[in-house]
Amino acid sequence: MPSVRLALTLAAASGLLAAAPAEDGWSLAPATGGAGGRPYVYAEGEPGTVMQDAVSVVNPGSGPLTVRLSGADDTADDGSPARSVPAGSGAWIGFARTTGGRRIAAHAVLVTVPGRTRADVPFSVTVPSGAAPGDHPAVIVASAGTRSSAVRVRLRVTGPALSALTVEHVRVRAGRVTYELVNRGTTVLAPRLAVRADGVLGRVLDRAPHALPLRLPPGRRVRLTEPWPHQPALDAVDVTLTVTAAGGAQGSASASARFVPWGTAAASAAGLLAAVGAAAVVRRRRRRPAPACPLTPETAKGRRTRTGAAALRRLGSDVSARRP
Repeated sequence: MPSVRLALTLAAASGLLAAAPAEDGWSLAPATGGAGGRPYVYAEGEPGTVMQDAVSVVNPGSGPLTVRLSGADDTADDGSPARSVPAGSGAWIGFARTTGGRRIAAHAVLVTVPGRTRADVPFSVTVPSGAAPGDHPAVIVASAGTRSSAVRVRLRVTGPALSALTVEHVRVRAGRVTYELVNRGTTVLAPRLAVRADGVLGRVLDRAPHALPLRLPPGRRVRLTEPWPHQPALDAVDVTLTVTAAGGAQGSASASARFVPWGTAAASAAGLLAAVGAAAVVRRRRRRPAPACPLTPETAKGRRTRTGAAALRRLGSDVSARRP
């Protein structure tokens, strides 16, 4: 059976109050495990191991309190929305529950704590055999009524540490640049971003590397936005994002954008269409045949006389041609 190492990080005695009490007084914190308290749970082991720990629910009220405990993915570091059903390391957390006379590890459990009592609730962390080495943060969430409280569980799977990330799906929008970061390594990353934009006549944006307000766990993807309020009015630019992090992690991606003042372009297009239309009208008028003169009795008589004379001339020509 793989070796198991469960490390407990001790803090001051006030660490038991790391999870702030609710309005009705109850609170959630890691079980003390000794004379001191802990601000969070820390567990480390190889793939395929099972680790044990506990959290404490304190009910200072006079009546009983029913709390629902469950494991969840830690989404506080990357800014992504909380998941009601864990998709990562939150699914590794289980609580003992008796079903059909057997004790099983359940994703969630209901615990009733009597008044003026602290209940220590054990839980297990089962690391999958194929888990990647590195940090896998999770949380234990307690909910009762309209509020909830959480304790962080910092899980680390032993193995070689690898820092790697990629920048994907860069898009230039009105006043901003959107992109996605993906942690391809096995360590939690604190990325830094640099932005550069080159136009037709030179560089139009050169933003030095600056820290992003997040910590990105392994395997996590997050969509981010970088503001760009003063974009060019008329230019063709190539925007490049470069992200770095400790351990040699670096990723870069680019996107192209065209900036056109659409108000001026629309006016120019309307003027061009008007000029083309006017030219077409003039061309049609030039091709139209001249109108025929009205036929009066005098012109009709002259036309008949001319027509008869022409016929007599043609007849005389034919007679002359037929003489021997």
